[in-house]
Amino acid sequence: MTKAAPRAERQEFTSLDDIAVKLAPRARRIRQLSIASIFHAGSGHPGGALSAADMLASLYGAELNVSPASFGKTPDNARDRFILSKGHAAPALYAAGAEFGFVKPASLKDLRRYGSLLQGHPHVADTPFAETSTGSLGQGFSVAIGAALGLRHQGLSARSYAMLGDGEMQEGEVWEGAMCAAHHRLDNLCALVDYNKLQSDDFNARIMGLEPLGDKWRAFGWHVIEINGHEIKQIIAALTEAGNTKDRPSVIIAHTIKGKGVSYMENGPLWHGSVKLSEDDTRRALSDLGLDKGEIDRWIHGDIR
Repeated sequence: MTKAAPRAERQEFTSLDDIAVKLAPRARRIRQLSIASIFHAGSGHPGGALSAADMLASLYGAELNVSPASFGKTPDNARDRFILSKGHAAPALYAAGAEFGFVKPASLKDLRRYGSLLQGHPHVADTPFAETSTGSLGQGFSVAIGAALGLRHQGLSARSYAMLGDGEMQEGEVWEGAMCAAHHRLDNLCALVDYNKLQSDDFNARIMGLEPLGDKWRAFGWHVIEINGHEIKQIIAALTEAGNTKDRPSVIIAHTIKGKGVSYMENGPLWHGSVKLSEDDTRRALSDLGLDKGEIDRWIHGDIR
């Protein structure tokens, strides 16, 4: 199989610094849109959506070979596959979709509503750019492995990506999948772990400790890259390294902060979800994330654009 060139090199950027300058505002907007959608839904998972925003901006802004036009084609041999295995962070995925043209920003106010394209977890029959339905932790990762196998069997250069939560690492299915991917030397597969150290109810270390997490992945035969998951230059460099790694799958362990960008949510177990954001909560969060009062007023009343 002819491997695809590193995605960041195919974009119209002059340097990693240029990528970071251009994508940082888009990551911030993903956070803003995530909060707004959770407010209008009356429930959702803000903490893990906010921690994943920089990685999603980097993936959709500089790495993934996908576009709104690439979905629905049969066959579509060139399209990369991205699966949000931590499906409860769907508000961030939908916000990224709105930011990069897959759905309209106004649709975000319909999160979790009956008949909406944007359900509480990605749903392949409804969400226009969902590769599979996710939410049962571990299963999305397994689908991404299957996609990588299928792409390789067809001799295609497209790649498969999965984003996992750190609480998800406690699922046995993840480690069965990790063993399978390494056995088949799936170098067209990249996993990203949103390692914010928190899961539902509490810190990982108090529920089931994960360390030494990098050594565990190495023991399963994976190429391991550890980064600051909020530094876009590090994210892009890691994705490029993964794309250049041969004969084994890659995992990017991204150290992040749960609730990143919202002062009262950062590192707080209570903001994992599913929570209801009051209007005061939402105004304070959107202000922390850089929206001015006029924009906040419009978004609170449903005028999201």
